[in-house]
Amino acid sequence: MRILIIEDDATIAANLYDFLAARGHDVDAAADGITGLHLAVTQDFDAIVLDLGLPGMDGLALARKLRDDAHCATPILMLTARDTLNDKLEGFAHGADDYLVKPFLLKEVEARLNALHKRSIGRVTNRMLQAGSLTLDPKTMSVRFTGNDVKLPPKCLRILELLMRDPGRVVSRDEIERQVWGEPQETSDTLRSHLSTLRRALTTAGGRDPIETLHGIGYRIQETGH
Repeated sequence: MRILIIEDDATIAANLYDFLAARGHDVDAAADGITGLHLAVTQDFDAIVLDLGLPGMDGLALARKLRDDAHCATPILMLTARDTLNDKLEGFAHGADDYLVKPFLLKEVEARLNALHKRSIGRVTNRMLQAGSLTLDPKTMSVRFTGNDVKLPPKCLRILELLMRDPGRVVSRDEIERQVWGEPQETSDTLRSHLSTLRRALTTAGGRDPIETLHGIGYRIQETGH
């Protein structure tokens, strides 16, 4: 794997670097958030090890920028001394894929990175998601419907990607909110507003709304129509 370590503690960073490199991984490192963000968006990595308490830009802000601004789907393993449930939920809400509390075992770091990489490969094998004439490229997060480009805000893109991973499957409101926001929302207004924006953009591009609502159950992408 090609791994990026973003960690300002020199001892922790060196231990991670030496261990992972000795295990055959191609490792790069950054000691602050700004440098880490630059490396993450300008180079290709299989996984990112991200500390939360970073100079320049903290780990939460960095993860958010990678997901929402750069549309970077590289798996992120967050390392932190913060161990409460709320801290973990906040990390997931900002784009983390896994969460490991310090102190940690180096072997566990590698095991979690391997698991994240395997899941990522599974998502990438069928890179282009498609439902009828609606397509979404997870690598570039570009969307086309009936041959027309569809421009969407980051959260709407993530909702659409979730629905298109398995066209025809009903996805519950709870699952969408946990995947997109990291936790259930207090009211349904947040999801409803984003779905309205998503549907409006798809209807404008393709002449119809491909998202079906099953009241009290959830939502699904309809596969019919080209």
